[in-house]
Amino acid sequence: MAKKKKAVSAGKTKYLKPLPPKGWAIIAAVFLVICGIIWWRDSKDENQWEFVSKFGIRLPLKYPIHGIDVSHHNAKINWDKLKNTRSEKVGIDFVYIKATEGATHLDKQFKRNWQEAKRVGMKRGAYHFYNPRVMSDRQVQNFIGQVRMEPGDLPPVLDLESHAGKPDDIIIKGVRNWLEQIEAHYGVRPIIYVNEHFYKKYIAGNFDEYPLWLAGYSRTDLKDLASDAHVLFWQHSEKGWADGIRGFVDYNVFLHETGDWAALGE
Repeated sequence: MAKKKKAVSAGKTKYLKPLPPKGWAIIAAVFLVICGIIWWRDSKDENQWEFVSKFGIRLPLKYPIHGIDVSHHNAKINWDKLKNTRSEKVGIDFVYIKATEGATHLDKQFKRNWQEAKRVGMKRGAYHFYNPRVMSDRQVQNFIGQVRMEPGDLPPVLDLESHAGKPDDIIIKGVRNWLEQIEAHYGVRPIIYVNEHFYKKYIAGNFDEYPLWLAGYSRTDLKDLASDAHVLFWQHSEKGWADGIRGFVDYNVFLHETGDWAALGE
């Protein structure tokens, strides 16, 4: 009896029960998480992302030149403290300052910020917030009526982040007019500030000859965009800290070599 039973059981083939659909979903989710961690780690290593407690954010330390942009939203800035803000590895090398918006608006902190940046010896630049509802000629006059550039200042910037419900062709025409008149007045090609969506919608294929300043907070690099465009600056965070400024401030990095930086604004 015992041998017969053993023979029968030995002749049976054993099978693993298949996983239910939920089990496969869990395995797939775990796999995707692992892939995501590997991708994030590789991207982090490439740009040498590191949390810098002095600034309260991660910074891509692969790049040597870092800076901020400010406006009246940052209130009254202590420029002496700002100038001396530095960690062991990085400091604030430049600042872009909001000057104007639309046809008549002057940022209420611009004159003070512009003068103070010069006084403490910070490399500075001015930007204009473009209003698609207003004639571009009037916006040009507003900017050049307020901004007196000097040797060493960074190129002027057109900040395009509002479409105001206007057709694409109207926005493109107005932006081109502003850029061309500003370049003729100051003798330097302006920079266009946009996010990724506005870059693809208005800039790509229309303003490829202009340098860019791209905003992208969720990215770890700009490889796919930088290969198609002349990107100078990357605004990678809007949640940084800096001595002399209350609240959060935007952080940017210059994506090229120090030799290119030295030539910028000459």
